Amino acid sequence: MTPILRKILGMNWVLVILMYALLIFGIYAIESAARHLPVSAALLDEFGSAGAYYANLQKNWIIYGTVIYFATALIDYRWIRWLALPVYVASLGCMAMVMGSDQEVHQLRLGPIQFQPAQLGVLSGVLMIAWMLQDLPRVHRWLGWPIVRVSLIAVLSGVPFLMVMKMGDMGSALVWLPVAVVALLIGGVPYRYLSLMGILGFALIPMIYLIVLPSVSTRGPERIQLYLDMLKDRPVDISGPAYASYYVSMAVGKAGMSGIGWNAKSEDGSLHDKRYIPWKTAHNDFIFAVLAEEFGFRGSMLLITLFSALLIAALYISFYSRDMMGRVVTCCIVAFFFAHIFENIGMCVLIMPITGIPLPLISYSGTFVVICMFMLGLAQSVWVHRHKMHIVDVSEERTDFHDESRLP
Repeated sequence: MTPILRKILGMNWVLVILMYALLIFGIYAIESAARHLPVSAALLDEFGSAGAYYANLQKNWIIYGTVIYFATALIDYRWIRWLALPVYVASLGCMAMVMGSDQEVHQLRLGPIQFQPAQLGVLSGVLMIAWMLQDLPRVHRWLGWPIVRVSLIAVLSGVPFLMVMKMGDMGSALVWLPVAVVALLIGGVPYRYLSLMGILGFALIPMIYLIVLPSVSTRGPERIQLYLDMLKDRPVDISGPAYASYYVSMAVGKAGMSGIGWNAKSEDGSLHDKRYIPWKTAHNDFIFAVLAEEFGFRGSMLLITLFSALLIAALYISFYSRDMMGRVVTCCIVAFFFAHIFENIGMCVLIMPITGIPLPLISYSGTFVVICMFMLGLAQSVWVHRHKMHIVDVSEERTDFHDESRLP
């Protein structure tokens, strides 16, 4: 048996099946959610509807992502860490390029490809943090001190966090918070440091909300205030700022147990077909509202169950990682997915303010689908190469190996 075939057969196929189940779910959701988007007459003749056209585009992105997923899974993730620094620096440069633009969505175009540098920044930041936490203590003992680890994570996550906040993308910036917290937990920072940082963080919330946030983003405080007003049943303008929150949550709430059916029309009572759900972003930011309206509580719970199983499978992989880098990478990937899932679904059911963030593997988001599949490919690589010995200096006092008996 060749080494490549052995790696393919040794993959965590539960993770693969769950990923593709969500991707297929997303294709059907996009076909319904994107039906109101404008497309040319030639494309309508070819595909039959705008939704079918965007679903076909998503299929193409999934094909690209599949190649990247399996290539990443078959390459030892320890080799991929050498890409961390150049990609991290490049992502910071890309964020600086779009920071001063007036675009509502801060995207950068490189030839035919459009992408959001903020999403690339999280990916490269996770790799940088994992790499530094593992390798720096081997350079010198003091580089493994807790204060150094905390400072390292604070700088590597804080710089892109502030840059994304300056761009006004509060949703993408918030993703960094659980990623940084998980990196601190898995990175071996003592609990007394974490407790002190938690207390300090809560103490700084009023200052951040009243002073820092208004200075970097005008929409952020407005959306938070609107969210608080709706929670307290204060009067809001549903034809203005509260339009999206009101009708999106109404679409979710009126769906019932089974929903009104896939690709439902206005005669069936579809708020999406009546264009009450913001039609320009229904296939992206508000795709869960479309799913919930059409498939009801059962479909929504099926989606959440699939996501939960995916995250549990990734956590299971992290448990069997042979080194610090593998654990940090997989756990930070779980934190990244959880943040996106919680924010996207939360803003549709009014437990979060509107942040404008895609639902991983479900939303039509082009390069974001590829980034998500690359991240899951990294987790798969940790699993595939879990038996490979990692050679370290024998003079090191501690290693990150698990007990051999725990390996399946």
